[in-house]
Amino acid sequence: MASENTPRTEAPQAPPLRRPRRATMQPRFTLYVLYLGGLFLVFAMLLILPQLLDVLESVPPGPEQEAVAKEVAQKAAAPLLLPAFLLAVLTTGLGAYYRVLPGLRAP
Repeated sequence: MASENTPRTEAPQAPPLRRPRRATMQPRFTLYVLYLGGLFLVFAMLLILPQLLDVLESVPPGPEQEAVAKEVAQKAAAPLLLPAFLLAVLTTGLGAYYRVLPGLRAP
């Protein structure tokens, strides 16, 4: 019964432990590859577009136009793949350097 009369003293509580911040996932390499691939396709299409427009104007619509357009695109694409790739690399590099590409900006 003596314990009922004595005041209870609580042990001082330690401050809550701070957990270290978890690292957030930043898939920068994946984004670089996606930007590079997307820009390559855009530049390749833009470089081939004039030849395809000539086919559109000169050949009447139909299956023949499709066949001619496919042949022209394949012949026109071969020498333009390297410039399209270089333009994509340059654009991705400049976009990353100036931090204008979404997902590649520093937090």
